[in-house]
Amino acid sequence: MIKSNRLSNASMYPGSMSDQQRDQQSEQQQRQTGFDALKEHVLANKLETTQWVSRVLTIYFALGYVLPFLYGNSVNAYYKVLMANAATSAIRLHQRLPPFKLSREYIQQAMLEDSFHYLLFSLIFLYVYPMLVIILPVVLFSVLHSTSYSLTLLDTLGQNSWWGARLLISVVEFQTRNILRFAAFCEIIIMPLTVLLVFLGKAGIMTPLVYYQFLVMRYASRRNPYTRNVFYELRLLAENFANGTGTASVLRKAIHASIHFISRLAPSPVTPHQQQQ
Repeated sequence: MIKSNRLSNASMYPGSMSDQQRDQQSEQQQRQTGFDALKEHVLANKLETTQWVSRVLTIYFALGYVLPFLYGNSVNAYYKVLMANAATSAIRLHQRLPPFKLSREYIQQAMLEDSFHYLLFSLIFLYVYPMLVIILPVVLFSVLHSTSYSLTLLDTLGQNSWWGARLLISVVEFQTRNILRFAAFCEIIIMPLTVLLVFLGKAGIMTPLVYYQFLVMRYASRRNPYTRNVFYELRLLAENFANGTGTASVLRKAIHASIHFISRLAPSPVTPHQQQQ
């Protein structure tokens, strides 16, 4: 009789049973947070954690270049920014691609990946004179991607852990679009800079040629349209300035000739079908 009464009470109050289940689930979730949960997450996601570490090192070495007292040798810090970014890009490229095959299709697929673009970027500038603007795109992407994964790591520690870091992450996420536009602008500005570095004897003659190929790949990127968008915005800005009433005719002709020349160097437009691949 007692058992039957308990069963009847449980059936009469199904809501109370669901509340108990929710309490048990919340208790289990609380037990799954903390340093033990963080350790389990790191062991289960070794590649992602390694990428996060390499991105944090990229940011640290960049600070060491700007603020030499943090690292000691600013030149070494500069080149370690590029090496850390190369490691990040190589790991990401490994994740994105199928097992290696020595074929034309495999190489073409690799060249479409943004991680391949920035692996090439690091290799281009490993033997070029250090300049802050060169490493800015690398650092900006490292900040974006490391903050997003930092939030995942903080969640494993607990919902209320490190609220100051969470605030900084939210600020970065809020400024994502502006950061990506500025990174794309830096990519474009570096192109004429490489030509100038050749004339100054600070870079090899192949540097602007190889960087042009990098910029073409960035322009045709399937996942990041910001380089194309910034090119278009700069073109509109230049055309508006050239067509202004106060612009001299010689300067106007020079600007239009430059726009025409750069437009001829641009790759063919990316179709929606290619973007979805």
